[in-house]
Amino acid sequence: MQREDACVFEPADNAPTLQDPPAVILELAAQAGITINGDAPWDIQVLDPGLYRRILAKGSLGFGEAYMDGMWECQRPDQLFHRLLGSKAEEKIGSWSRLRLLGEILRHSLFNLQSAQRAFQVGEQHYDIGNDVFEAMLDPTMSYSCAYWHNAAGLRDAQLKKLDMICRKLELQPGERLLEIGCGWGGLARFAAEHYGVEVVGITVSKEQQKLARERCAGLPVSIELMDYRDLDEKFDKVVSVGMFEHVGPKNHAAYFDTVHRTLKDDGLFLLHTIGSAVTSPKTDAWIDKYIFPNGKLPSAREMASAIESRFLIEDWHNFGPDYDHTLMAWWENFDTAWPFLEAKYGTRFYRMWKYYLMSCAGFFRSRQGQLWQLVLSKPERGSVYRSVR
Repeated sequence: MQREDACVFEPADNAPTLQDPPAVILELAAQAGITINGDAPWDIQVLDPGLYRRILAKGSLGFGEAYMDGMWECQRPDQLFHRLLGSKAEEKIGSWSRLRLLGEILRHSLFNLQSAQRAFQVGEQHYDIGNDVFEAMLDPTMSYSCAYWHNAAGLRDAQLKKLDMICRKLELQPGERLLEIGCGWGGLARFAAEHYGVEVVGITVSKEQQKLARERCAGLPVSIELMDYRDLDEKFDKVVSVGMFEHVGPKNHAAYFDTVHRTLKDDGLFLLHTIGSAVTSPKTDAWIDKYIFPNGKLPSAREMASAIESRFLIEDWHNFGPDYDHTLMAWWENFDTAWPFLEAKYGTRFYRMWKYYLMSCAGFFRSRQGQLWQLVLSKPERGSVYRSVR
């Protein structure tokens, strides 16, 4: 990744910059308990009044880009986003943003943004930015998904508890073959092979993840392949997917579950760990889509249940969404601590982008708009009773 220090903004037209916050922005801020240039840690400090034009022109995308370019600051962005999302500010913006929102809705409705031809884009843009960033931010297991904080002593312990809970939910037995769809840097594959004696095949769309995962799993019965899930054609005793379903998209939910169905043995189990949206939405956040997870789309419970029906039975549906807030704040602390060693390579604008990403996501989960689900699914042919694990 190239270093980006410049803070550049080209106005959409030659209209004069708004020096004072428009009434609609003041009203939305007030509804969220936020004061422009106020004294509370969640208040926005405006450093460049061009911020208002950005918000009016581009909504959440403009708000995020303005932060990246140093146009506003906030002592506690996580608290800011908690308040903004809790007040549903984006939904109240008004008629001047409807055309932009309509464009986003049509984009998701008319195009398959998660097609096989686009499957590797998120790997190239996000997961391949540099393993040094993720090694600095994550725990030693390199788990880039929500930790399980119940009785945990810290991030590493919470991630180990999550990995072990997944293995127990899957009822892994020595000698079984486990398929992991979206294997990241091999944390779960390594854990399952070492502690549960299984053979693992992991797939990823990230070349950097594949390279490091293979290094981390060397000497274990683990295979890490660079491939799209739609190309799978083997049979496995168990299947797991952690933090990947968010990249599938509703137009591909049927193909995804059909793929798992044909790869899973009749008496097997499938665990799906995914972020979920509290409500069904026809769009995704424009800033997240552009800068962090291109082509991503969070599923709702209704969308998932519809795709699962007639393919699998739901054995268990476990929600621990508030744990993601805790996880994201731990990641931020690690990243911020390591920044002096990363700064020369990545630059100030990347730092602000990454901070906005982690803080806005923490607010998303704190507001309960974001959920974190683990589902255990089975085929109707499975005869034994499933006992839920916590």
